Amino acid sequence: MTFRNILVPIEDSALLPSMLQCAFLTAKRFSGSIEGMPVRRALLEVVAVGPDGFVGATAHLVEDFERDEATRAQRCKDKFVSFMGDHGVTLVEPLTAMDSVVASWNEQGAPGDAVVGNRGRLFDIIVVGRPARDTSTPRMSTLEAGLFDSGRPLLIAPPETPQALGETVVIAWNGSTETARTIAFADAFLRAAKKVVVLSVEGAMVPGPTGAELAQYLTRKGIAAEPKDILNPDKPAGEVMLREAMALGADLLVKGGYTQSRVRQMIFGGATSHILANAEMPVFMAH
Repeated sequence: MTFRNILVPIEDSALLPSMLQCAFLTAKRFSGSIEGMPVRRALLEVVAVGPDGFVGATAHLVEDFERDEATRAQRCKDKFVSFMGDHGVTLVEPLTAMDSVVASWNEQGAPGDAVVGNRGRLFDIIVVGRPARDTSTPRMSTLEAGLFDSGRPLLIAPPETPQALGETVVIAWNGSTETARTIAFADAFLRAAKKVVVLSVEGAMVPGPTGAELAQYLTRKGIAAEPKDILNPDKPAGEVMLREAMALGADLLVKGGYTQSRVRQMIFGGATSHILANAEMPVFMAH
């Protein structure tokens, strides 16, 4: 698949410039259309619930909340429009078909993260920011709504705004179904890349093809890929994947999301959790 329709669910966070840059670089490469959409908080996310389950939201509280959300959405729109203007991107109506890079703003959507998964089904890719413990960064719930509910891949923007995207692509291969599906989604990026490396870490593989076999498969498809196996890793798999990707000069890491369950990764850790918390490059992820 190619990436002509790009959704950016927008929160007013420190990663917004990086998110918009990732969306712009993708649209520029594939002559795509970028739609910005504010992620509105639901009232229940900020109103305390009593021990009897009763929610005490007065009319005054609701009015203040709605006014605050409208202000937040307008601030997001202003930043989105300003970025597109600075990059010479024309603003059009949502989902307008064009042969050049265009952008649109869509304020239609219910509050809560579910809208990201629902709306995202109409797009080729969803651009989100990398979550972190800092409250100024996007929420994990927004990312997970896109990852699990849209049926579409995510492009996860790093904290620092990237200057290039998809020139050198590293595939974090573990033999899993999730990663195989992610690679299929990423086909257009792989074909456009100047260099593709299939990275496998000993001890992180599940039963399935080797990295060398995957590289051969990609080469048969016309994607020149080279394998790299890390034997006897000195660190956990996620840390090794990021370290090796950085050493290879990767500006895009392709990674299947959560081969282990999310609960298990929360308790014991895992490559996906480590990458979501520490990646300093854009990450292409699907489940």
